[in-house]
Amino acid sequence: MTDRITVEELAELMKKSAGVTVAPEELGLHNPGFDTLGVDSLGLLGIVGELENRYGTAMPPDAERSKTPRQFLDLVNSALMTGA
Repeated sequence: MTDRITVEELAELMKKSAGVTVAPEELGLHNPGFDTLGVDSLGLLGIVGELENRYGTAMPPDAERSKTPRQFLDLVNSALMTGA
């Protein structure tokens, strides 16, 4: 486990927590919206909850309102790097 979430890890979390299977390459190349990928607000809450359990710290409040995987990764990774 690192102090940064990769697109591969996010793809795994999307499958585990939201039931959505997506190739990591799709997340990195096109920056589709979570809604386009089929991840709803409850799915995103599940992903945030899983990360909070993994890292033992609260994720930023805006993480669950992210519109795209890139926005989500930038926000979460920034918080993990600063320890916030």
